[in-house]
Amino acid sequence: MEIRVDEGVRKRIAEEGRDYRVCTSCTGPALVPTSVKPPKTSDIVVEIGGNRLYVSRVQANYIRAVTEDMFYDDEEIDACPVFYRR
Repeated sequence: MEIRVDEGVRKRIAEEGRDYRVCTSCTGPALVPTSVKPPKTSDIVVEIGGNRLYVSRVQANYIRAVTEDMFYDDEEIDACPVFYRR
């Protein structure tokens, strides 16, 4: 299964120097740091420089690309119960 990662996403991950995960949120696919939503063993892993992008198997069934509009901001994270473990 091939999932394209847009250049803007690759650039931001590289600049921040941390791993991210695409998971399911209240509004659809969400791109969040793994400190917010840890990876699962079933995730698809995409290497981006020295970091990793994890894509949930659930989301991998629905998306073909990881795009910048999937980045979830802090206000949205606090509004979605999926992220309450923070």
